[in-house]
Amino acid sequence: MKHPRFLKNQILLEMKQANQSFPGMAAMTVPIVLLELKGYSKLYDTTAEGPGRWYDFFQFPLFVFFTDFCIYWIHRGLHHPLVYKRLHKPHHKWIMPTPFASHAFHPLDGYAQGLPYHIFPFIFPLQKMAYIALFVFINFWTIMIHDGEYIANNPIINGAACHSVHHFAFNYNYGQFTTLWDRLGGSYRQPDEELFQKENKMSKKTWEKQVKVMEEVLKEVEGDDDRVYEPEGETKKSQ
Repeated sequence: MKHPRFLKNQILLEMKQANQSFPGMAAMTVPIVLLELKGYSKLYDTTAEGPGRWYDFFQFPLFVFFTDFCIYWIHRGLHHPLVYKRLHKPHHKWIMPTPFASHAFHPLDGYAQGLPYHIFPFIFPLQKMAYIALFVFINFWTIMIHDGEYIANNPIINGAACHSVHHFAFNYNYGQFTTLWDRLGGSYRQPDEELFQKENKMSKKTWEKQVKVMEEVLKEVEGDDDRVYEPEGETKKSQ
């Protein structure tokens, strides 16, 4: 049984969008990687080359804190009316995303939201293996917040439930890892409790509630809805 706002051929479309965007995102990232390779960043190899043993541990929460702050503002900026339809709407095509939507961006959108990860080692020291480990973590995290498995019922963690709210309610929960900046920025929306209840999260009542919120906000954000949905196996164009 599919959500009434699940698109026709959605997984195929998500995969197509992601694979079309990867080359552009990668190409735009090349200059930054070259600067890193030429030694212009603060990447280092051993503890002796860094600030100290304490920093081997501190660099991880610092990285999360810094990138979460930056991505919050970049993501929120991508929702500005002058930018949203041109750059960010391709990612919001997915009202109920799957893990394949995690990298399904417009190339400039994906590049912009990835910039903080690359800017960090030009501002702060970062051990090279930690850099690789953090990129692996980032990719898995991005997949998990799009997977519809609502496990993290936590006031601090921006898990899949928080990010699902962002996809169907648009103007809330811009954060990547935590709810901190959304709370400070007045854009936090707590996920409904039924999302964490196995018997209720896929109920008709829950889905109808989500659709109602989505349709109200969508008129303000996008105007006409040009998505093609496939509720209960039938192709339908939204009105």
